[in-house]
Amino acid sequence: MSVLSPPPSARTIDDLLADARSRLARVTPREAAHRVALGAVLVDIRPAAQRAAEGEVPGALVVERNVLEWRFDPACDDRLEVASYELELVLFCNEGYASSLAAATLQSLGLRHATDMTGGFRAWRALGLPVVSPYGAHTH
Repeated sequence: MSVLSPPPSARTIDDLLADARSRLARVTPREAAHRVALGAVLVDIRPAAQRAAEGEVPGALVVERNVLEWRFDPACDDRLEVASYELELVLFCNEGYASSLAAATLQSLGLRHATDMTGGFRAWRALGLPVVSPYGAHTH
């Protein structure tokens, strides 16, 4: 089978992303900050290497993408203490693509208040929202 002739059931990543985003009420970085102030949990799903290279959002809960579902599924023995079906989650990655797919997956687990942040960490930083730089300095 050639790369150019996918099987009939194949979908593209653009299809998957569009499907995921059609189920989400995505928020901007400023809206995410507002929701966090009202009690939502901001979740950084980026790998350690990206956080080390680009910085972090102070107060964000770090749950890397590869363990996300296990940590937030309320029915899983490996869940975080905060995991619940009513928890409001705003996920972010570097640019807002992987976080859309991840938030849609959490919704499939029953976390109906899971969403993601448009533009990801880079959009947050570009707006001048608080960031801890890779060198430990807190910036605005």
